[in-house]
Amino acid sequence: MLSRRFLMGTTVAAMIASLALPAAALDRRVRIVNNTGFTMVRFYGSNKGSDSWEEDILGNDVLPSGSSVMIDFDDASGYCKFDFKAVFEDGEELVKNNVNICQISTFTYN
Repeated sequence: MLSRRFLMGTTVAAMIASLALPAAALDRRVRIVNNTGFTMVRFYGSNKGSDSWEEDILGNDVLPSGSSVMIDFDDASGYCKFDFKAVFEDGEELVKNNVNICQISTFTYN
């Protein structure tokens, strides 16, 4: 039987190792939730190193209010900070800068 001290030491070591992971190994999947009352017709997520919005991630799809979509932002750049832009059916655009996708798993538009 393993000692309690060994198990605690192993747990602490595993926690420290997980904190020391390079940014490239971090999970970059984020659930985008639309709770605005309007359908999201376009969504962009560009890393901080980019000077454009790139392509519309929703493509031909839309995201109705009350719905969500899981997006994998891993673009092989190693960036954790992204700018988000959502465009809604009424033409309103909401931009959020410097979202740390390595630290969150859900981003909600209200």
